[in-house]
Amino acid sequence: MTQTVTAAYGSIDKAANAFDELVSEGFPREKLYLDKETNEVKVIVPEASQPEAEEILKRHEPDEVRARPYETP
Repeated sequence: MTQTVTAAYGSIDKAANAFDELVSEGFPREKLYLDKETNEVKVIVPEASQPEAEEILKRHEPDEVRARPYETP
């Protein structure tokens, strides 16, 4: 199952750094979203990759990390 992992940050700098690290670790850019208004990073990943994505997001001190099943638009 595919998951959407969302991390909310207190600043755009932390969110941008998390986004950049996900890109540098090989997560596909088309599966990553940086919301500059809410300082959130969302990543759509297979369930097997979820722990790695969450670990990277948590390195940048988010206020909250949550995951839910991905729903196709």
